[in-house]
Amino acid sequence: MLYKDVISEYKDPLKVPEEQTKEHLMKIFEYHFENTPYWKKFKGQIDLEEIFNGNLKRIFENIFNAGLFVNEDHLRENWLDFSPKNYKGRVRFYQSSGTTRERAITHWDYEYMKLLVKFLRTALDEIYGLDKIYNEKHQMRALAHGPYGWYQEETSELVWSYGGLLYIIGMETDGIKRALEKEGWESLLKGRLAPLVKYTQKVIEKDNINTVRTIPQFLQLFSRKTENLETIFTGGVGVTPQIIKEIEEFTNANVIPFYGYYAFGDAVGIVKKDEIIYYPNYPFTIIFPLIQKDGKFEVVDYGERGRMAMIIARPELLIVKVENESVIRSPPTKSFKWDGYGNPIRKVG
Repeated sequence: MLYKDVISEYKDPLKVPEEQTKEHLMKIFEYHFENTPYWKKFKGQIDLEEIFNGNLKRIFENIFNAGLFVNEDHLRENWLDFSPKNYKGRVRFYQSSGTTRERAITHWDYEYMKLLVKFLRTALDEIYGLDKIYNEKHQMRALAHGPYGWYQEETSELVWSYGGLLYIIGMETDGIKRALEKEGWESLLKGRLAPLVKYTQKVIEKDNINTVRTIPQFLQLFSRKTENLETIFTGGVGVTPQIIKEIEEFTNANVIPFYGYYAFGDAVGIVKKDEIIYYPNYPFTIIFPLIQKDGKFEVVDYGERGRMAMIIARPELLIVKVENESVIRSPPTKSFKWDGYGNPIRKVG
């Protein structure tokens, strides 16, 4: 299986019907059951025809109730088990940021990067009108803070899709949330993050940066340039609707929340009153909140909170996993035809 087999079916990334998602999911499971070390052991043990019976919500529950979810520690220590044998694509291995625990490793085909950016670009233009802001007469000039790896690749491709230019000021994120709890932001900015502060200030003194991707705590570095910023991408499970409201000093800026994950990239957020709802890139990432009732996994009702469960389903990668955070199940919107997840809460472990 290659991306050329997928791309032909992927016309409008915001209009992926449920039936297409189910068909995609079935093909991905069949392929990995035949070709991927971790998943091959389930061939002959699991009846996929029985699992893929019903609507997407029911199929999602069936997959988890069949015991197909991956143990977190196994995934971290045995990432090669999830790479299909003799896969013919442009594969690169990435690390997670390591903000809350030891870094994990996984792989992407670069063709997925293209489809992810197509999804992001389409969503950002429809919801936030970025294509009306940046054009041949007005160039996006962006600065991004963040870890190395997929984050830099995705951010670069997204900025370039608008004809923009980009500064990336990298930061060492390993264990930073634990350090934050011990030291606080002011101490971090003067210590391990001092190079980020120094080079950010140097860039904004010389160039007319109008787009930033950063966390809310770093926006203080742009306080003398509030009128310049037109777009602020921000992320992290610590981002809340209240924090978004507190960014009001940047009166000219669209504030756009992202939810980043090392195995699927970014989901696009929409702020609605007291909730930030994120929508992932269907059909490649499917997320529902789950609870366990009488020993069975169930998708919660809309507005209810459960453990964040995900299926990452791509030609080069299949992961079925329950995360150590809780989210609220949110309904589709005008822009997205599938469920979202709201207000993530994660424990630092």
